[in-house]
Amino acid sequence: MISVMRALIARDLQLAARVGGSGALSLVFFLMIVALVPFALGPDLNLLSRIGPAILWLSAVLATLIGLDRLFQADEEDGSLDLMTGAPAPMEMVVLAKVIAHWLTTGLPLALASPLFGLLVALDGTAMGATALTLLVGTPALTFIGAVGAALTASIRRGGLILAVLVLPLMIPTLIFGVSATEAASGGTVPFTTPLLILSGLSLIAAVIGTFAAAAALRWSE
Repeated sequence: MISVMRALIARDLQLAARVGGSGALSLVFFLMIVALVPFALGPDLNLLSRIGPAILWLSAVLATLIGLDRLFQADEEDGSLDLMTGAPAPMEMVVLAKVIAHWLTTGLPLALASPLFGLLVALDGTAMGATALTLLVGTPALTFIGAVGAALTASIRRGGLILAVLVLPLMIPTLIFGVSATEAASGGTVPFTTPLLILSGLSLIAAVIGTFAAAAALRWSE
């Protein structure tokens, strides 16, 4: 089963590299939002540094949605999903492999690039490191939550808007604790580890519930 999962992850990574994937688009979208907000708020560096973590996290949430509707839809259109459903490997493992591959091409680059983009919102070194760490811990929750919506809309043409309406409310707790953890690292009243542990718990819960819920939705759509 481990070899099957590795093969599925490698397959999705190769497809993402071959056709461009959503990783580059997510990074560009992330950069666009982070770059445009300072123009809207003006040259107040104190204001930018205060709301910078919220800007980065909100940008990451929106950028995660890029290409998420194609997570299962592409396989649904070319018939690969039918083969995966009828394969001996459980559907939960297929979902887990595809979500991991999507996070490696979308969530991980966002987390790694966040310190660089933090310069645009006047973050100091501590805030940059905290933002990168919270995104690294929290973006898996966003991806697994999005996978449930992607599975529900896999058979719907151009279901990106429906997907966003379904999953954005569920992403709010991750957004709240991600921003709280970053602000705590910059001198907040709450210890940094408290919201970070809650954020880690949200990712673990989303991984379990999201995997089984997405697999059930794919079976139901068949």
